Amino acid sequence: MKRFRIRLTNKFMKKIKLNQVFKGLFVALITVMVLSFVESCRKDGDDTSEDIKTQKIVFKAEASPGVNITKAVYGIDGNPITVTGLSGTTWTSQEINAEGVVYNSNVVVNATGVDASSTLKVQIFVDGELKKEGISSGQTLSASAAYSF
Repeated sequence: MKRFRIRLTNKFMKKIKLNQVFKGLFVALITVMVLSFVESCRKDGDDTSEDIKTQKIVFKAEASPGVNITKAVYGIDGNPITVTGLSGTTWTSQEINAEGVVYNSNVVVNATGVDASSTLKVQIFVDGELKKEGISSGQTLSASAAYSF
């Protein structure tokens, strides 16, 4: 009988210890999850305007003498701006101030050349630095450029 009590007591004690271990692990897991959530929320609230990068984007077109620039479509991240009724051999877009993350910038310019040797060049400038250039030649001109950040 004494052996039976010792075995029963040992089994009972092991069960209690195992329950305590599981409870301790559960409490530790919940604590880590709560602290992670609080930390992630705190990081989101720490964003300031100083952290947001502002980029100045300008699109330009230059054509050879006698070419007439007629239309330009430009923009960033799928937000196109269309300019029609243009004339002349040069064109410059208004400066776009892009705040935050910009993924793509695109420009397409159409022009009419005088002959097969006519050229049209488009450029994308970011913060004053040339990032991408596209060139077209011929009598019907359509030059494009795309830049991914």
